[in-house]
Amino acid sequence: ALATLSQDGFPFASLVNVATDFDGVPLLLMSSLSAHTRHLDAEPRASVLLSQGGKGDPLAHPRLTVTGRAVRVEDEAQRARVKARFLARHPKSALYADFGDFSFWRVEIVRAHLNGGFARAATFEASQIATDLTDSGELLEIASSAIEHMNGDHAEALRLYAVKLCGEPEGRWRATGVDPDGLDLACNDLTARLAFSARVTGGDQLRRMLGELGIAARAK
Repeated sequence: ALATLSQDGFPFASLVNVATDFDGVPLLLMSSLSAHTRHLDAEPRASVLLSQGGKGDPLAHPRLTVTGRAVRVEDEAQRARVKARFLARHPKSALYADFGDFSFWRVEIVRAHLNGGFARAATFEASQIATDLTDSGELLEIASSAIEHMNGDHAEALRLYAVKLCGEPEGRWRATGVDPDGLDLACNDLTARLAFSARVTGGDQLRRMLGELGIAARAK
């Protein structure tokens, strides 16, 4: 759920697809015809509510409210990177991602409020939750090709990561993103996050980490 401020000052909540950039910043793809896009053009302050969901009472499950300022992605190189990240997470959005009225946005994090269930809540500053990209240039450079390689040649390893290490159900799992802190996985409407045991900033480190995780998954 995306919350924006309308021209009359009232909060306006809408449903959007969300992906994340390498640093964890929420990514949005929105049409200029949408009310929330017009709101952000006039007032960039916004918040995004992310809810894990699950069985039973919705309030018993974790949710995160990210508060920040929405910035339209204008630079072509940045747009290409953001587009690749977003479409890896939401492939069907490729149908309209390049329409003239659509644009990509980053919600630059100011703070985030985590509610882990009843009586469990905390607020974090951006520096406490965003992924540090210092010295990660090599990883960011090879990320797309690494994901393509994993999906094309290592589908069984991805399945093992999801099922054995993340506790997810069986399925055709695929990688959707990688960053210094972990690997993002998806299977239809399900998603999973495989956290790395150590920070990864380059190709050799990534290969070693994925190999070690594969060994751990097979051992289970």
